[in-house]
Amino acid sequence: MQIEIDPRDHGMVVVSLRGRLDAAAAPTFKQSVTEAISRGNVRLALHIAHVSFMDSIGLGALVSTLKAARRANGDIAIAAPNPQVEKLLRLTAMDRVFRICPSPDEALRELGAGQA
Repeated sequence: MQIEIDPRDHGMVVVSLRGRLDAAAAPTFKQSVTEAISRGNVRLALHIAHVSFMDSIGLGALVSTLKAARRANGDIAIAAPNPQVEKLLRLTAMDRVFRICPSPDEALRELGAGQA
């Protein structure tokens, strides 16, 4: 899995993921996001359009990072999930837990609106 972190203003960051978010990639993903949060980037737009596969371990990693962000008074929005990942989020009712946005820019707008 490739992870690119693009810090923006006001504690916001776009985290772009490419590849599989599964048992092999989850620890690296969680570590990268936790480090970003510890640097003050507590509002994260997870751009997952290029995540080719996600299993239950990857889903658990998303939930873990959401909890970490919220402990730091932040939040996470998911941007542009592919159909397979979007279906997984729907089937597990995680679409009710995460904000799902069509693009990273929309996710940042949603996260920024939640600051007030």
